[in-house]
Amino acid sequence: MNITLTQKERMLLEDQKSHEQICIEKYANYANQAKDTQLKQICKANEQVERNHLNTINQLLNGTIPDMNSQQNQNPQQNMNNTQVSGSNLSDKDMCSDLLMTEKYVSGTYDTTIFEFRDTKVRDILNHIQKEEQKHGEAIFKYMESKGMYNVQ
Repeated sequence: MNITLTQKERMLLEDQKSHEQICIEKYANYANQAKDTQLKQICKANEQVERNHLNTINQLLNGTIPDMNSQQNQNPQQNMNNTQVSGSNLSDKDMCSDLLMTEKYVSGTYDTTIFEFRDTKVRDILNHIQKEEQKHGEAIFKYMESKGMYNVQ
């Protein structure tokens, strides 16, 4: 199914596209830098889902409503310029804090974007992505909590 985007909808999707690209880069970089194997796995898994999000956003920008059932198992190979942060001295805790803050921000921007779309199907797709962003944040939160890096008061 094809859609015609308003200028505002297109602008909001372009913003989400840049957010997804940053998430992909962060997860890829942190997967390479993390000392803990469990954190590496979380980063790699979240990176793949972020690539699916980017693919979905690109399809929307191209005027196509993606079939979310077929999106679940795709492994799109986006030609990303994954800049490696060399010589970074971030601890696993610092990386997690950055990732959690990023997920909070990205989830919030999806909230605004969802409310600006006319098409219910697109709203549902964006809501699906937002829920996955929240799951990423939850995985990071639970990891941090289990390692004593985040204490709920």
